[in-house]
Amino acid sequence: ILEVGGSPRAAQQRGMAAPALGKAHLQDNVEYLYTSLKSIYRRSFFPLEEHYNYHDFFSPPLSDTDVEAKPFVLLIGQYSVGKTSFINHLLGNPVNGYPGSNVGPEPTTDRFMAIMHGEDDRVLPGNAVAVSPGKPFKGLQAFGNSFLQKFQCAECKSEILESMTLIDTPGVLSGEKQRIGRNYDMAEVCKWFAERSDLILLLFDAHKLDISDELKIVIENLAGNDDKIRIVLNKADQVTPQQLMRVYGALMWSLGKVFRTPEVTRVYISSFWDQAYKDIGAEGHVLFDREKSDLFRDLRDIPKNAAVRRVNELVKRARTAKVHALVCACLRKMMPAMFGKEKKQKELLKNLDIIFQAVAQEHGISQGDFPTTEIYRERLVRWTGTGRTLANLPKLNRELIKKLDDCLANEIPSLLRPLAVGQSKSDDLIQRPMYSEAAACSPAFQIGRPMDDEEATTLAMVRAALTGGDDDDPPPSRPQTAPSVRVPP
Repeated sequence: ILEVGGSPRAAQQRGMAAPALGKAHLQDNVEYLYTSLKSIYRRSFFPLEEHYNYHDFFSPPLSDTDVEAKPFVLLIGQYSVGKTSFINHLLGNPVNGYPGSNVGPEPTTDRFMAIMHGEDDRVLPGNAVAVSPGKPFKGLQAFGNSFLQKFQCAECKSEILESMTLIDTPGVLSGEKQRIGRNYDMAEVCKWFAERSDLILLLFDAHKLDISDELKIVIENLAGNDDKIRIVLNKADQVTPQQLMRVYGALMWSLGKVFRTPEVTRVYISSFWDQAYKDIGAEGHVLFDREKSDLFRDLRDIPKNAAVRRVNELVKRARTAKVHALVCACLRKMMPAMFGKEKKQKELLKNLDIIFQAVAQEHGISQGDFPTTEIYRERLVRWTGTGRTLANLPKLNRELIKKLDDCLANEIPSLLRPLAVGQSKSDDLIQRPMYSEAAACSPAFQIGRPMDDEEATTLAMVRAALTGGDDDDPPPSRPQTAPSVRVPP
């Protein structure tokens, strides 16, 4: 802020005017960025999403409220690990907790709670919140009334809520209890919130390290949001330092079986509530205080980086939409004009991973931009289960693709330049091209294992469809022998 308003010496001479001026200038830039992002989305992104039925395969369209909403902090964990107590600790420990909260050793929070800032303490029902024009929860209507009855918004006056929204979730159950009582898909709901969150806190209790089947599914649905996830080992003061060392090792072992990534997820170890540390773990109070300070610093940094995070999420959505458009166009082009559509459709769905490889090679797109094959296949089957076939997918619209590429290459980077926070990293992220001609020759886009004749033939047909003729021309006939395919050493 001082850099925006002037030098520190000049700021001292002018009193508080310089910091206030710098903060106002930065706030104007952020508001201008949000306004521009809403315009860019409606003009360049939404037409492509609508043309290729993106909302049937992925997430609903973004509203203006979604773009300019306060950052979300999502808390996930099993029951009685301290999620609600953690939130009350952040809010300054109100006498009765935030409105509508309950704390206890049993599963107390039985619904999703969005804790937002408000002048008066009140609880709003889910159906009213979902249709409220000033709240970013319109997309939750897709989960139906059965979920909205288990969703509420609690408003209370708190300083931290002026810059972020906290999402409290029901405790993830284990055993038979997880199979009854829920008449909505909790994993999909958590995924919806995770995609819109700036930070995801996964809480564990020092006495509850097991990962149930439902929690495993929830964590797996967080894929694609790994940079937002932080692990919190709560109630660490209830074990001795020697036991805590073993607990930490067991937790990392359990998480390693779920996350399946070589990177180590950041773990915060402390006791997050308003009570003094227990005597049994008092020896680690210095560690607990430092860990708590690190986590709170991450929370304080969220509003500062919210604008850049919005750009990052919008770019990620645009890359997914482009890949979806190219795959849809390829599948449509591979379908026969008249006869054998059902047989061909089954073949294409079976070889979807080969089609992904062919599209990636043709357009120089990284395999990391493609969705999971199994999930995308399920969505295609669901989409075609309403009397449609893959031949009903839209054909390639180069104008919409070019408009999206131009926007990512020129408009969005220009919006980031006025921001004083995270400029270099953001420009590097946004200015990275979606694809390039040279990238197609990189070994990263080559097939990583020898293919049999059927796979090679399928890949050859996909390439021929991508490079040949008009979009409505039927695909070439099946070749008698499989062409040679270059395989990296």
